[in-house]
Amino acid sequence: MYASIPSATIRGVEGQPVWVEVHSGRGLPGLTLVGLPDAACREARDRVRAAVLAAGATWPDTRVTVNLAPSATRKVGSGLDLAIAIGILVASEGLTADQVAGRGFVGELGLDGTVRPVPGVLSRVAALSCEEVVVPVASAVEAALVEGPLVRAVATLGEVLAALAGDEPWPEHPPPRPVAPPPQPPDLRDVRGQAVVRTALEVAAAGGHHLLMVGPPGAGKTML
Repeated sequence: MYASIPSATIRGVEGQPVWVEVHSGRGLPGLTLVGLPDAACREARDRVRAAVLAAGATWPDTRVTVNLAPSATRKVGSGLDLAIAIGILVASEGLTADQVAGRGFVGELGLDGTVRPVPGVLSRVAALSCEEVVVPVASAVEAALVEGPLVRAVATLGEVLAALAGDEPWPEHPPPRPVAPPPQPPDLRDVRGQAVVRTALEVAAAGGHHLLMVGPPGAGKTML
């Protein structure tokens, strides 16, 4: 059986579409990954197998070949894990081609089946021409900035398989909490008054001069 699943990789700061082609046929059971993958991408063979089993799916006892097309372009990172897993399940008849038609998949897989975020999701999604894109929950806000595709946020491979099979609706995860900006250091412009002292501090800092401040307690020496 054969399957072709759309995904994307990063080349510099731009996304580049990748077709994950999977063939499952006779031969000694095993998984071969070709198509110029880097070290992190090649390691998907072990991550994907463990994730598929953790999701409760059956790993095929056939010879599986995965080609990352176009083969002349180097594929970097672990962002193709989810697409590889879906492609293997379609090629081994664990899913049907109709269930994945029109959908792209981006994300790294953990050994326990979790779908983890990857860098450059915005560029990856923008490079895809799909009606729907399945991404990690942590990347959903970034992916939603791209106009066009419907973004499906998932936390585990099991959620993806259940939704594709129609056993469960697509999960609705709350958006991740916004990250608080780092605290700003004190700024002299926030000091009211003390214009002469502020000027002296600026001159001393600019020229690298020594400075001695003398005054009664409460005058503002420590604050400045």
